[in-house]
Amino acid sequence: MGGVPLWLRLPRITVSLPNSLLEEVDVMVPMEYKNRSDFIAEAMKLFISEKKKLDIIEKLREGYKEMSQINLAFAEMGLEQDILELATYEASLKRQAIL
Repeated sequence: MGGVPLWLRLPRITVSLPNSLLEEVDVMVPMEYKNRSDFIAEAMKLFISEKKKLDIIEKLREGYKEMSQINLAFAEMGLEQDILELATYEASLKRQAIL
């Protein structure tokens, strides 16, 4: 396989595009790419990379939202305990004042 050009070993696909989009691609290709295939391969890599980033951001958002509910529950438990301890302390002060 070493002597077979890379472009003969790669799978081929057919893509249908609106003329306006193809015209934009054809303007960009000569600026930075060897051909349309290189441009489209790079565009697909970029799209996949950005999609993965957006998926991670969404998972983080969901995780933070879930953690906020857990943190709120912990804070409320702590506040409830603080109020109970304060009431106990105040009651002990009242008893001491009576004695």
